[in-house]
Amino acid sequence: MTHALATLFVGLLTTYLGIGATFAVPFVVRGVDRIDPMARGAGWGFRLLIAPGATVFWPLLLVRWTSGPAEPPVETNAHRRQARRRT
Repeated sequence: MTHALATLFVGLLTTYLGIGATFAVPFVVRGVDRIDPMARGAGWGFRLLIAPGATVFWPLLLVRWTSGPAEPPVETNAHRRQARRRT
């Protein structure tokens, strides 16, 4: 039972990382420019650094990549509300 469970776990992990590595190549080449405007024009050193993270976090990055660029929402806190009232 334990051997079968370990084999299943390793198989699922291998599949997940295989899909992630396959995803990481086009993402590092083109996708990162689409979801992060600050990454445009970044060199290959930067792209090699983010490749392992793209391999692991591929589901999240795939959703961000397919949904297109989005600006982060403006933070709303007491200081910003007070500053808006004064103007």
